[in-house]
Parts: sequence; C-alpha cells; structure tokens
Amino acid sequence: MITVVAPDGVPEVRAGDDLAALLLGALDEPLADGDVVVVTSKVVSKAEGRVAQGDREQWIDAETERTVAVRGRTRIVRNRLGLTMAAAGVDASNVPNGSVVLLPLDPDVSARTLRAAVRERGGANVGVIVTDTAGRTWREGQTDLAIGAAGVVVLESYAGRVDEHGNELAVTAPALADEIASAAELAQGKLAGRPFAVLRGRPDLVLPAGEDGPGAAVLVRAEGADLFGYGAREAVVRAVAAAAGDQVPFGSVATVDEMVDAFGRAGVPAVAAEGVVRCPADRAAVAAVLAFAHGWTVEPEAADGADPRTDLRIRPMTP
Repeated sequence: MITVVAPDGVPEVRAGDDLAALLLGALDEPLADGDVVVVTSKVVSKAEGRVAQGDREQWIDAETERTVAVRGRTRIVRNRLGLTMAAAGVDASNVPNGSVVLLPLDPDVSARTLRAAVRERGGANVGVIVTDTAGRTWREGQTDLAIGAAGVVVLESYAGRVDEHGNELAVTAPALADEIASAAELAQGKLAGRPFAVLRGRPDLVLPAGEDGPGAAVLVRAEGADLFGYGAREAVVRAVAAAAGDQVPFGSVATVDEMVDAFGRAGVPAVAAEGVVRCPADRAAVAAVLAFAHGWTVEPEAADGADPRTDLRIRPMTP
C-alpha cells in the first residue's frame, strides 16, 4: 500500500532556514528507511535565498536560455536548467509585491543536501524529490513534476522486457519521480501551506545510503532531442529566418529519404542520388526553408551542365 502524508504547521520559510529541521519538526511520526520526501521548489528557493527584487519579465529574460513559444503574455521557454515551462519557472505568488521566486540554482544538489541532513539527524535513509508545477503539451491544466532528486530511482526503463502476450517493449520508461511528485501534490494542495510530503510504500525506489543517483536532470531531454523544439508559429519563423543558432532545436540531420518525403509533402518535386537531393531552381525559397529545418543546406550555385528541371542541389550540413 502506498500512502502520502503532507504535514500541516510548517511556518513561512525564509532565507537561511533549515529545511530538514522544519520537515522533521512537522511530522507526527519519524521518517523510516525507504520513505520518499517530497518538497516544493518554492520553499527550497526561499531557504536558499532565491527570492529576488525587480520586474518579473526581466527575471524571466535572465532565466531564459531559449524562447519556445509566445502567445499573448504567456511565454514558454527553455530555462537555464533545461526545463521547458511557462515564465522560465519564475513565480510571483506567495511573496511580497515587487518580489519573485527563482528556481533553485541546482535542484539536484538541493535534494542531495536535504537527504544528507535528514540522514544525519533522523537516521533514516530516504529519497528526496524537489518539485515544481508545469503544464503539458496537448493537455489542459498543470501537474507537479520532479526538477530535483536524490537517492531515488527517477526513470525506469522497460526496454527489452516482454509483456504477458510475448510482445517486447521498446520505449516504455515510466518517469517515476514525476509520478511521485504528482501524487504528493494531491496531499499538499496549492494553498494549504504544506510544502512537504512523505510517500511511503515504495522502498524499492530508494537507493542505498551514500548513493544519490543521477538526479532529475536525466529527465530533461537534450536540445534537439525533443520533437517539439518550437511552437507551431515559432518553428515557421525560425526556419524562414534560418539563423545558425536556431538549428539545434530542429533536431538531428534528416536522412535522404526523409528529405525527399518532406519535399514531396510540401509540393516540391525532388530526386535523390549519391546523398544529394535535387529540386527545381524556381522553388529555391521553399527548398531553403525545408533544408534548414531538416539540417540540410542548399548549395550556393548549381553545377555546370545541371538539368534545368532539377538544378538546385541540397546536401546535409554535416557529412
């Protein structure tokens, strides 16, 4: 049986506060080996002095590595931690006017620090997860997810396993840390002042003492590995602008077959031979956009004696 308890009575957290002391003091019963402690990033940030003064939009700029999509006042960005979320994770709630809460500098380090303190003072070997709230593509509403972790299995790969019908699983990999974060949020609530939660019943997910594991950073896809590097409108603009720095989020270089297929879907006749795709010169503008978005480039000049019907040559940017 899995249980989740979120204790009441935690006071307002301020810079320099001892999170381990606040957690242990709020619990009705001591922590046990195999428990998972869940803590919101907001109180971690407050304790670590990550409350800043100034304009929220300026702090969003400062925390942003790359803008993914903009719709009105809403900005979805990839922030300095590699997380893709609204407003770079900058939060202006539950702080005085004119202040914002920034995400922890390194949530995995924050989780390791809290885990070590709990072990030292309470004697229990627990896992720790630091959470934040984020929206999901294709889904309404938000849910909590893990942005930091220590001493807990964050991702379980089922690749190579076989189901009861004999089918081999290829890509199934439950994000266990995110699932724990969401379960904890049900007990914590958003306005109840319960920043800690303890999940009990999955000691198999807690690593031995002294082994912190890779942290929640392994849940973040690398630039270019995500199929949705830009919003729909932004992807069009970025491909047309074709700035070199925008290439990576479009992903790895497409194959020859993928390029010919993309040209065909865009209504541009194309043929391939010896690793080069050729198309009519009068479709140069479209070809340039398609080439950039797929990691290819249009050669500056057609070769002598080229067929006028297919005299543009497109090749991969990298061999």
